[in-house]
Amino acid sequence: MSSPAFNSPVAVQGTLDDLGTPLSEVTFVVLDLETTGGAASGAGITEIGAVKVRGGQVIGEFQTLVRPGEPIPAFVSVLTGISNAMVSSSPRIGAVLPPLLDFLEGCVLVAHNAPYDVGFLKAACRDTHAQWPRPTVIDTAHLARQLVTKDEAPNRKLGSLARLFGASTTPDHRALHDAQATVDVLHALLERVGNLGVHTLEELQTYSKTVTPQQRRKRVLADGLPAAPGVYAFKDFRGEVLYVGTSVDIKRRVRSYFTESEKRRRMRDMVQLAEQVTPIVCQTALEAQVRELRLIAEHKPRFNRRSRYPERAVWLKLTDEPFPRLSVVNTVRTDSSIYAGPFASKSAAEQAMTALHDVIPLRQCTKRLSTKSSSSTACVLYDLGRCGAPCIGEQSVDDYALVADEAARFLTEDARPVVERLTDRMHSLSRDDRYEDAAEVRDRLMSFVRGAARSQRIAPLASASEVVAARPGAAGGWEIVCVRYGRFAGTTLTPRGADPMPYVKAMCDTAEVVAAPVAPAPAALPEETEKVLHWLEQPGVRIVHADIVWTCPVNGAGASRSQLETLMDGASDKVRM
Repeated sequence: MSSPAFNSPVAVQGTLDDLGTPLSEVTFVVLDLETTGGAASGAGITEIGAVKVRGGQVIGEFQTLVRPGEPIPAFVSVLTGISNAMVSSSPRIGAVLPPLLDFLEGCVLVAHNAPYDVGFLKAACRDTHAQWPRPTVIDTAHLARQLVTKDEAPNRKLGSLARLFGASTTPDHRALHDAQATVDVLHALLERVGNLGVHTLEELQTYSKTVTPQQRRKRVLADGLPAAPGVYAFKDFRGEVLYVGTSVDIKRRVRSYFTESEKRRRMRDMVQLAEQVTPIVCQTALEAQVRELRLIAEHKPRFNRRSRYPERAVWLKLTDEPFPRLSVVNTVRTDSSIYAGPFASKSAAEQAMTALHDVIPLRQCTKRLSTKSSSSTACVLYDLGRCGAPCIGEQSVDDYALVADEAARFLTEDARPVVERLTDRMHSLSRDDRYEDAAEVRDRLMSFVRGAARSQRIAPLASASEVVAARPGAAGGWEIVCVRYGRFAGTTLTPRGADPMPYVKAMCDTAEVVAAPVAPAPAALPEETEKVLHWLEQPGVRIVHADIVWTCPVNGAGASRSQLETLMDGASDKVRM
């Protein structure tokens, strides 16, 4: 898979949607309900008032009393002036709802303390089997909490705001009057956010005082970005990559960094430094995930926390010599050694090595031994029964080979003996109240099974010169992927109803040429190969062709890993397994 010229922004034709909907062109329906005061239900509505406004002008009103399905409490009648007698001949909510929904159609719904009013309207739709239209909702109470200080008004109630802004109508707990007062409050609040650079409906929906003016000004970085799946990269004024991410909709995701929905402090710090965003449109989600990993590994963006240093991964090696030993190494070489991993860190590999040493008497000295004894005295491990002392001739090459073969089997085929022995050891330590020692054994065991499972899972795909697989696409057709030696090499999408095989051939002919790696390492970052494996294991994926017989050991470390991690999720530091 070739990479685009990443240092140059991709030019994308902007659309009107990129700019958002100007507030002056939005039609608002400002609504207020009076109710019986109970829980939200269609039977509790007693009056509806609504005002339709656009560009600061009133273009329609809606008002009606409603006969509720329950009596109006006396204290509510005193508050609103609406009595049971007043509504006795009024229509039920089932008759009122259709014309109200027609009045709302295509408009943005505005209310003061909107969740209350919307809750009653949703309940009314449910009770009358009507379809709730799911309009965009703006809450003037929420906006006021962002824009009005305590010095200006003692609270954010409608009456207080109406006085503050000099509303032409005084709210009096009658629906239409309160709606009319809310219109004036809305216009005053829109004027305030306009002075802060909020000029579109989309910006209004995400406005929050927790978003700094500098952060809000940076939203122009999202203008012109494609509404398509792919990768995006924030860069500073020098063109240095600050952060790389993926999304099914690049434009929408980048816009979210400039809104209240972005809670992470480091991302807000990143936005302050960002001067441009480069998009890379991808055909499939897997391609986007792979590109993200590669770009993070290449540029090491300071605000990405994961996958920045894949070169630090290490392997556990069973050496190829007359008396093999375990060693932690950084690379896989073209020898006959046995490798497991890669491990995320050197400490994890050392823990796995210690786990094997706990159950099998491999030598732990680092010098290379010949077939003849080279030392007159053995180390303390011989006295402890944890080494056969080949260094002093106490163990022949053939006898030691049995030990080495068993270690190789544990690493590549059957992890059960290691799991069983170390689990028994943990139980024994726990019974003796030696919980810290038991936790150390647990950590060694988990490092071993994770590293061994990873290599056993990656190895088959890493040895395959080509695997082509397909799964049904979201819009019909097929999503096809080519993998070579564990490396994502190409992808394509086929149209609905088209014969996929010509597309498969064209993809394979143009896919990245990948040189064979040194087994068992893949020709890609291990995390990339694992991403590909995860995709291949998804329901609906079909293998088009593969040049290997794909097998994994029945008693390998993968099964033990799953079992142990499930148990560890509920285990405490006392290692209750």
